Amino acid sequence: MTQTAADPEVRHQDLGALVGLMNGAEKHAPAAASTLDVLWVLYDRVLRVGPGTAGAPGRDRFLLSKGHGPMAYYAVLAAKGFFPVDWLSGFAAYDSPLGHHPDRTLIPGVEIGSGSLGHGLPLAVGSALGLRAQGLDDPAVWVLIGDAELDEGSNHEAIAYAGSAGLERLHTVVIDNDSATHGWRGGIASRFEAAGWSAVTVDGRDHEALYAAFTTPHPGRPHAVVARVEKKR
Repeated sequence: MTQTAADPEVRHQDLGALVGLMNGAEKHAPAAASTLDVLWVLYDRVLRVGPGTAGAPGRDRFLLSKGHGPMAYYAVLAAKGFFPVDWLSGFAAYDSPLGHHPDRTLIPGVEIGSGSLGHGLPLAVGSALGLRAQGLDDPAVWVLIGDAELDEGSNHEAIAYAGSAGLERLHTVVIDNDSATHGWRGGIASRFEAAGWSAVTVDGRDHEALYAAFTTPHPGRPHAVVARVEKKR
């Protein structure tokens, strides 16, 4: 399939129409909707990666751990020109590269195959360590997880290790829609802070608040942004 350039006129308000092109008996539409604003702000204003640099060593890495609801992710990637918009209408079809979980071998710009809870943050820690070992200190590693993923022990091991290792180029965005079984006194941000992270909680629909949180300096520490959205129904 031929890749096409992004339409420079695509705006955040156009994403709903792009998401609407996808069907395929999607069972995780709320998971996708909860991430739309975070993904847009990241790809529009923060991440240093695009269709022409998706394989460049110095690119920022974005890992979608919350891959069981990828429609918003696909819409943003298409809007930014990573793959043609006409791929969206084939979502979840037998011969489509756009499956119910993203596949890094099929979709330009996708860094990991994801969707199983608890994998993305440990993979992001490994990515940050790998970049450090190669002397690549400039690329940032971003991972988006859902609050329910914090029920998984693998994430707490990753949080503890990243804080103690001072992985300054690691950033985690937690979509908080009150899906977690367990909680923490003081909220999710307190869990990261206790492990030595910088952490901030913001309205996950407020683009300016998200941008400010994403660009908050955090020297010597990994950074977590807890994006609060409406409660899952």
